Formats: sequence, structure tokens, C-alpha cells
Amino acid sequence: MRRADRLFQIIQILRRARTPATADAIADELETSKRTVYRDIAALIGQRVPIRGEAGVGYVLEQGFDLPPLMLTPDEIEAAVLGAKWVAGHADPALGKAAEDLMAKILAAVPDRLRPYILEPSGGTPAALQIPQDGLDASELRAWIHAGRKIAIRYADEQGRETERTIWPVAIGYLQSVRMMAGWCELRRDFRHFRLDRVLHAQFLQERYPERPKVLKARWHKAMETEHRRGH
Repeated sequence: MRRADRLFQIIQILRRARTPATADAIADELETSKRTVYRDIAALIGQRVPIRGEAGVGYVLEQGFDLPPLMLTPDEIEAAVLGAKWVAGHADPALGKAAEDLMAKILAAVPDRLRPYILEPSGGTPAALQIPQDGLDASELRAWIHAGRKIAIRYADEQGRETERTIWPVAIGYLQSVRMMAGWCELRRDFRHFRLDRVLHAQFLQERYPERPKVLKARWHKAMETEHRRGH
């Protein structure tokens, strides 16, 4: 790997790391030596890249630093295109259009030599099935998830039985043939999952639920992990 590419990858590693990245971990990913990593880190700091840390502890990239826009590798381009194509075929119309716009922006911004990775990617996604129409506005649902606000719904289960529920929405699941809403259900006092096509009516309430969205989502992840372990 060229030194310039290695320096770029070190920045990428630090950008995505949630905890300080050690020289050992960086060296393993780049298939190089710790000594080389130390030299590269010193070189980046010398170029005024805001890296904090020290040998034996780990390194972090301070917030606010960014690379020039769209300095993407071929693998990163293919990953973005593959993900955008899947979203375009499976997400709600607004998010699907955003995915198509994203691919157009990448195509317009990358050098000519990288355009084949967008126009003729090596990977593909399964053809999207006919997804039933949602019973609520998924764009508004996404906004309510970020805002931490409640939604009142009338919902029909698999047998057609209707219930009135107040939900603290936490996530949208884009499955192969249906879209789902995950959230805390005040009626059941537990996390539940609801098919969006079975929502008969929805009222987006201004009332916030008592937890921060990040905390509620962490609780949901923990509940899903517990349920998965029980299933095995």
C-alpha cells in the first residue's frame, strides 16, 4: 500500500472508531507494523491533522476535521451504490428518491476513472417485491423518531383485530417485502413491531416520550438481543 493511501486509511479508521484506536488495531487492519503506524501518526500530526492520543493508549480524531468531499475509494463507491440501490427499491418513496439523488450526486462528483464503479458495479441487489402501501407517512415517522415524539395509531393484527395504541417509535425496518415500525407500546408496556401497511390510522402527536431517543433505542437493542438469545 502506498504511504499516501495508508495515511488516508488511518484517518478513515479514526473517523469511524467509537473508542480510541490502538496502534495494534490500526496495524492489523492495514497489515503493517506498529512502528510504521507510529511514524504515520506522527506525520499526520505534523500535517496538522487533529489526532489526540499516545502510544499504548490509543488515538482519536478530534471532531470538526474532515477530508475534501468525496475522496472515495472504489470499494467505498461500490458500497455506497449497493446500499443506495437497495434503499431505492425497498424504502418509502421519499427515502427512495433521496437514494437516487445520492447516486446522481456521487456520479457527478467523482473523477471519470471512478464512474464505472457507479454505472457498472460488480454487485447487485435482489429485485424489490411489490411492497404494500404504508398506512402512515414514513417520512413523517422518521422525523418523529428523531424528535422523540409519540404516535397514536389504530392497528389491525394478522387476524384483522383492531386496537388503539400509543407508540414511542424507535426505528423503521425495511424488509424485503414489508416495512415495519419498532417502538414502545403503551398498551402492552413493552416493545412491539408493527407492519406499516396494517396501520389503519395514525395521529402524529406533539407529546414527547419521557426518554431521549438514543436511550430508548439502546433499550430496544438490548431487548432484541435478549429475545434472540432466548430463541437459541
